[in-house]
Amino acid sequence: MLPKNPILGLCQQASFLISAAKVDQCPTDEGREVAFAGRSNAGKSSALNTLTHANLARTSKTPGRTQLLNFFRLDDERRLVDLPGYGFAKVPIPLKQHWQRHLEAYLGSRESLVGVFLMMDIRHPLTEFDRMMLDWSNATGMPLHILLTKSDKLAFGAAKGALLTIQREVRKGWGEGVSVQLFSAPKRQGVEEAQRVLASWLGLLEEASADAQAPDA
Repeated sequence: MLPKNPILGLCQQASFLISAAKVDQCPTDEGREVAFAGRSNAGKSSALNTLTHANLARTSKTPGRTQLLNFFRLDDERRLVDLPGYGFAKVPIPLKQHWQRHLEAYLGSRESLVGVFLMMDIRHPLTEFDRMMLDWSNATGMPLHILLTKSDKLAFGAAKGALLTIQREVRKGWGEGVSVQLFSAPKRQGVEEAQRVLASWLGLLEEASADAQAPDA
């Protein structure tokens, strides 16, 4: 029988690794890496912290504070990456252009990247940035999992209705390769579902299955 949350053991030893302003400052491109992306103020850092049960990513009430590619070590072969928030109006245009250029360079060149979590505020989904990420995922075949964050801001029925609407639109526009779920960091809604996706991408489910099937020594 597989552990309920195979990612949690690794999260207990998670630690900050490095911040990179440019792709050539990133860690060695090997192993497995999962990135967290989202428009500024979509709840990206809160989601990362909640999923890992750790205070890895810095959260702020000021959108646009994540200005670097921030890498977190889980073990020698696995990392999480907090990507720069995108689209906040008060960020100077040259800085926006810098973020976009290096975000695109990272997404386009990173061999160890195995999946992307895309955070969307359930009240403001499928922004221009979100659609750009979906287009990129569709073109490259990169697995993408959408967290509809701040779902606690809507009544239960309204949140479920929004989920179904967004699932239909995503399926129609980008096919079956993108998954979508409700998520709330304060209420811890959808945490286990998202953790299973993260564990699968990081190869933890395969390892747990192999261990479960291995004969006793």
